[in-house]
Formats: sequence, structure tokens, C-alpha cells
Amino acid sequence: MRKGEQTRREIIRKAAPIFNQRGYYGAALSDLMKATGLEKGGIYRHFDSKEMLAAEAFDYAWRETLNARIRDLDTVSNTVDRLKKFVANFVERRGVIPGGCPLLNTAIDTDDGNSVLRDRARRALHGWQSYLISMISAGIKAREIRPGVNAKELATLIISSLEGAIMLCRLERSEASLLAVQAHLDDYLEASVRPPRLRVTRNSVGR
Repeated sequence: MRKGEQTRREIIRKAAPIFNQRGYYGAALSDLMKATGLEKGGIYRHFDSKEMLAAEAFDYAWRETLNARIRDLDTVSNTVDRLKKFVANFVERRGVIPGGCPLLNTAIDTDDGNSVLRDRARRALHGWQSYLISMISAGIKAREIRPGVNAKELATLIISSLEGAIMLCRLERSEASLLAVQAHLDDYLEASVRPPRLRVTRNSVGR
């Protein structure tokens, strides 16, 4: 890797927590300079603007966050158990990037203006939705999920429940809402998503 590209990646990595914690407008150039150890010219030698640096920092933060949420899913064979593992990862691995969920933070931060960051956040959301929809659709095809389940609706339910719980946790400074949502989603996946024949098999094994 060329030195210039390595420096650029380090700027993005070190800028990501600042934007995620303080938002686009709250992230001062002095904060970015301090974190990277570079002067203004050193930073903008690699980026056309603060906006483009923020966009790249969001992509990095989101990629790291999503990777943490899908970690070890490939070791889980059944689709419903894989969805439950995804929910557990979401709850247990929230500190990958300081400041919380980059998608929630960026969506709120850009609600009144920044079209570049808003587009990046929307693209991230659609990618997350597509990932879950693909998993759920495969589960339906494999008969590990009830045939009447709507993949898009289930994916939306999972995402909106988890992100909404994160917002409540931040406001209340308590994990109670997130843990309650995790328990509710686990129960819902067992009662309404897993086929009865597989539930019976699982219960029988546990006896």
C-alpha cells in the first residue's frame, strides 16, 4: 500500500469516532487535526472537503459496525437462530465505534441538510435491509421460516425495533429498553417466525 493511501485510511479511521460522537457540525477542524496529528493542509491534501471526509468516515464507521453485527453468523445453521444471533450481536457489540450507532447518529445529524451524508446513511440502511431480507428469504426457501412471513416486513421490524431501542437507551441512560426489545424479538421469532415443526423438534431435543 502506498504511503499516501495509508495516511488517507488513518485519517478516516481517526476521524470516524469524532464525527460519530459530535456530528458533522460539531466536529471542529481542530479536533480532526489533534486526532490525526496533521495540519489542515495535511488533511485536505487527501480530501476535497470536510464533507467528503465525513462521508468516508461514516462509511468506515458503518462498515465496522455492520461487521460486528454479523460476526459469527455463518457458524449458525438455522435461519431463526441466525436472526437471534444477529439481535444478540447488536445488543452486545455496540461499542465498536465510540458514540453509538453511526446510522442513527448520521440520520439525525443530517435530517435538516447535508445531502451527501444523508445519501450515505440511506444507502447503508438499504444495504442492511437487503442483507436481512436475503437471509430471511433463504430461510423461507429452506423451510426454516414460516412460508407466510414477509421478508421485507420482518427485516424492517427488526431494524426499527433495535434502532428505536437504542434511541430510548440514550435518552434514559439505561439498557432496559434494549434488553426488553431483544427479549421481545426472540419471543416473536420463536412464536411467529419459526415453523411449529422445528419448534417441537428443538423442544424435544431439550428434554
